[in-house]
Amino acid sequence: MVTGQRIGPGTVEVVRALLVVNPNATTTTAAGRDVLAHALASELKLEVLETCHRGHAAVAAERATQDGVELVVVHGGDGTVNEVVNGVRAATGGVPSDPMDGPALAVVPGGSANVFARARGVPRDPMEATSAILAALDQRRSSLVGLGRIDGVDGPDDGDGPDVRAARGRWFTFNAGLGWDAEVVAEVERAREAGREATPLRYARTAWLQYLRQRRRPRSMTVEIPGAAVVDDVRVAFITTTDVWTYLGPHAVRTNPGASSGSGLGLFGVRDLGTGTIAPNLRRMLLRGGDPRGRNVLRQDAVPYLGVRSAEPIALQVDGDHLGRCREVRFSAVPDALRVVV
Repeated sequence: MVTGQRIGPGTVEVVRALLVVNPNATTTTAAGRDVLAHALASELKLEVLETCHRGHAAVAAERATQDGVELVVVHGGDGTVNEVVNGVRAATGGVPSDPMDGPALAVVPGGSANVFARARGVPRDPMEATSAILAALDQRRSSLVGLGRIDGVDGPDDGDGPDVRAARGRWFTFNAGLGWDAEVVAEVERAREAGREATPLRYARTAWLQYLRQRRRPRSMTVEIPGAAVVDDVRVAFITTTDVWTYLGPHAVRTNPGASSGSGLGLFGVRDLGTGTIAPNLRRMLLRGGDPRGRNVLRQDAVPYLGVRSAEPIALQVDGDHLGRCREVRFSAVPDALRVVV
């Protein structure tokens, strides 16, 4: 039993937890929510919240943190996880000075990709994930993970989509991207708003169509890395907090096999969108170890911060959420930024 035990050293009277459920996530169901809530409530003092709109999870997590909740369990996709993380960090004023400052996070996968959870070994089955969380709580086991943060962003406010300037201070848990992948995210979001499901097939088809568009009209970015020469004419830029960029079904896509949580940011970019660059590197990314490389590949596995700029506005996404278009954005790695129960 974990009742009466704190998550980590020390004790308190009871573990207070908030279960945040996104009922619109790809694989969440009302029946699954009820079973999950019942299992958690048998061990925790639990409150359950179903999100109603975009940003709801962030507000709920911020309020729960201010109210002294020790654990926030997310049942949803990566977007809901991102909102909760941003809510928790907003309530604590940024990075905690003490690892016990603010609640821990646990994730029961409920989305289509579930990159954050899967990259940390959380079982994909919701009940197995719940059992793993309860076992970790019983042993008072948690770990600190690093996050990425947008430190600065400049872009147009032209009314065409979100105002990207609001992304300053935004945290991300596994990846950010400019160009190709961000355009895919934006188009899939538009499809979801129109009532169409965000299936792996839709993502794949959208990625292919966007690739063809990007080849016809490639974007040009400049990447600045500390201690390295400025790199011009970059066509695609991915920034990660782990070695995994995303998943294609059961297969991990590894852009930066040398990256790990807490070691810094992984950067992967290409300076050419021809099939001679893209095809072999996509194959390498799908290998168990992954090892994308080549004359037109830009890769750094552990950088503390970096900047990307473009003469024309370019799409920006974090954790699968389209933030708008920007001309310049600065990213930083923040080690030990969040406690996670796995």
